[in-house]
Amino acid sequence: MMHFYNTLVYWYLQNKRDLPWRKTKNPYLIWLSEIILQQTRVDQGLDYYLKFSETFPTVSHLANAKESDVLKLWQGLGYYSRARNLHFSANYIINELNGEFPKSYNDLIKLKGVGDYTASAIASICYDEPTAVVDGNVYRVLSRYFGIHTAINSTKGIKEFKKLAQQLITNEDPGRYNQAIMEFGAKQCKPQNPNCDQCPLNDSCVALQKKLVNNLPVKEKKIKIKLRYFNYLVLDSNNHTLVRQRSTKGIWQNLYEFPLIESENELAIEELRILPALSQHFDDENISIQLFNTKIIVHKLSHQHLLTKFWIISTEKLPTDAISWNDVDTYPVPILIQNFVEKFKNNQ
Repeated sequence: MMHFYNTLVYWYLQNKRDLPWRKTKNPYLIWLSEIILQQTRVDQGLDYYLKFSETFPTVSHLANAKESDVLKLWQGLGYYSRARNLHFSANYIINELNGEFPKSYNDLIKLKGVGDYTASAIASICYDEPTAVVDGNVYRVLSRYFGIHTAINSTKGIKEFKKLAQQLITNEDPGRYNQAIMEFGAKQCKPQNPNCDQCPLNDSCVALQKKLVNNLPVKEKKIKIKLRYFNYLVLDSNNHTLVRQRSTKGIWQNLYEFPLIESENELAIEELRILPALSQHFDDENISIQLFNTKIIVHKLSHQHLLTKFWIISTEKLPTDAISWNDVDTYPVPILIQNFVEKFKNNQ
């Protein structure tokens, strides 16, 4: 095991990417980077990290911000609950912990939105606590090198890989080792077509010796994808439109969108016109309706696909809460809405 440990650390020192969060042990900045990089590629997350760390340089700045401003800055990253939890925990640190950032794994994991992986990363990098990280990259490296066939997304697999990862880490700069194994999985032991010929561990990798590289790690079958039909009612009258905040739990909580009718199947314009929900949004019998996208837009989320139509609504009776089209960009919206707004404005 020491061969594995030493080889990874040596490789990391020679090959690590120059990333801003690797130049600090500030727990707030490490926390920020880890939350942003959950389910996000480094090349995409880097710009968001720079924007957030510049706009909210301390946990106090983040806590004092409005949630809508945090969501607006997060726009495009997806998984918006991460941003809401980030803001909530910043307030918790300032108001309940007197501004003192938690200094141990056991205290870090109490923060809303912080799980085993994030708590382990912060505790090891900032406080030299030997708590092993286990993310997708680590699962891949360990399963291939040790030839483990237990499904990484099973209860048994989660426990097994965490136990092995914990056995491998040492008290000597545990943060460096954690970053080494994650970087190794990201750059060397990649999901597809890893360069095994140039791998420093190729003389002792079980998967390579048994020709199992493309079979590991093992994952249980994914949850069935749910299809949802979204019909957005886009007011476009006298340079005004209408947006509403999603207050229900689930996707995009507290983000803004156009009035929405969700249907069980794809709707034609004749079917849309007779829906009672339409008159609830627009009190005008003479509204004009036109479909903006002739081809249905499929917006893919982790366990659901949103089959979306944008219906352009013209009316003489402007709702009292209508806003100027010029103000739409100030609201935090899902990327699906942002992409539509850009196309719509370009067509004007």
